[in-house]
Amino acid sequence: MTKNKLIIKVHHLDNIAIVTSNFTLKKGTIIDEEIKLTEDIPQGQKIAIDDIPIGNEVKRYGEVIGYAKKGIAKGSWVKGSDLELAMPKEISKIKYEPKRNTIDDINLTKEYTFFGYKNKNGTVGIRNILGITTSVQCVVGVLDIAVQKIKELLPKYPNVDDVIALNHAYGCGVAINAKEAEIPIRTIQNLSNHSSFGGEVIVVGLGCEKLQPTRITENNGDIIFLQEQNGFEAMINEIVENAEVKLKELNKREREEFPLSELVVGTQCGGSDIFSGITANPSVGYAADLLVKAGATVLFSEVTEVRDAVHLLVPRAVNQDVLQKLLREMTWYDNYLSKSNVDRSENPSPGNLKGGLSNVIEKSLGSVSKSGSSPIVDVLSPGEKVKKTGLNFAATPASDFVCGTLQAASGAHLQIFTTGRGTPYNLSMTPVIKVSTRTELKEQWADLIDVNAGEIISGEKTIEDIGWELFHEIIDVASGKRTSAEKLNIYNDIVLFNPAPIT
Repeated sequence: MTKNKLIIKVHHLDNIAIVTSNFTLKKGTIIDEEIKLTEDIPQGQKIAIDDIPIGNEVKRYGEVIGYAKKGIAKGSWVKGSDLELAMPKEISKIKYEPKRNTIDDINLTKEYTFFGYKNKNGTVGIRNILGITTSVQCVVGVLDIAVQKIKELLPKYPNVDDVIALNHAYGCGVAINAKEAEIPIRTIQNLSNHSSFGGEVIVVGLGCEKLQPTRITENNGDIIFLQEQNGFEAMINEIVENAEVKLKELNKREREEFPLSELVVGTQCGGSDIFSGITANPSVGYAADLLVKAGATVLFSEVTEVRDAVHLLVPRAVNQDVLQKLLREMTWYDNYLSKSNVDRSENPSPGNLKGGLSNVIEKSLGSVSKSGSSPIVDVLSPGEKVKKTGLNFAATPASDFVCGTLQAASGAHLQIFTTGRGTPYNLSMTPVIKVSTRTELKEQWADLIDVNAGEIISGEKTIEDIGWELFHEIIDVASGKRTSAEKLNIYNDIVLFNPAPIT
């Protein structure tokens, strides 16, 4: 990466650069005595640093992000509308050439640990929460009232952090035996057994739904059917009484010290901008490498936001089995989108475009940098439980809420979430550490952003500096430190991914 006070060039092969100044560069501005701006160009937008003839490649990150629809003069503003979108690389033509494991170069001088809660099944949680699962949307209204009453009991149980309802829109009116139905069902099953719930499962069902609670828990004593209760008050009392039994058990738990091999961290981005791939995402990638080197497990996801950069991931698969899993998930999603003739221009979002991103290729190249450089040890289907320590690709849609839900189901204790445009997103069972790509966002949202990667633009800090800052923040949050969103009690709904038919 090369930069001056006005622009950043990410890769030496690039023929465009990014305006970094926090003001619009005016027409006639001269950069490095070689480039004279032909028009006003705002912060976060792309500038041609060479003449780009019509039809020629436009490169960022050293990769082709499109082809010039017209001749683009040096010093011009390069807009998304100027680019012809390149086709993604065909899965069948991607060659497997294993890449050297560069995290071997990272030197950790000590073993790192965190303080969490030991569960009866041997897993470790980072929060002590009573989670109550629903088997169908029909019970949500009653359960929400019961949860409010249960929260009133929490002062009696000071070691319990919270009580939450795992509400969702699944359970009935669905093709429960369809092939793709396994995705929402295993997601609900795995969420119910999340490590921060301490194994104290309660499932509230109606009684007549297709997703019977016995598919969520094998312990019938943990199931409450509302149709078996004598009216509303009896429903509330039954839920509250069962909850209090669980609260007594959870209250016995205390934090203990554990190695990082017990920690699972998810990575995600949302409200991305042009700086996501320059500051926040590479910093998360460096932190991911530190975590893997220290023995932890890291999940990266968002199929549609890595599909156009999958050729960069293929060499990092540890073996042919992992490679085939990766390509299988990419192919499945290609087919899933093609059923509805979805145009790849559906991604990026309007906010991404306003933030300077031109197309999904450019977004993908920045997105994969969150994964760092570690070898990919396994690939998980949506909502599948993580099995191997190290870097895992957890296949999910790119939607923030769906991706977050699926990563939690896969076992993520917490998430690192990068944003350039800003989002207050947070999950109740999986704390979200938010990282801003720009200092301006950190200043605007001082009470919502946990770590500011914008200092990389100003030269105050490096990617490695922010990576280490994130690494230590992750350990602190895993050990009980509350994120900004947790302090504000901001929690988004869980959102299931259900590609199966609704009947």
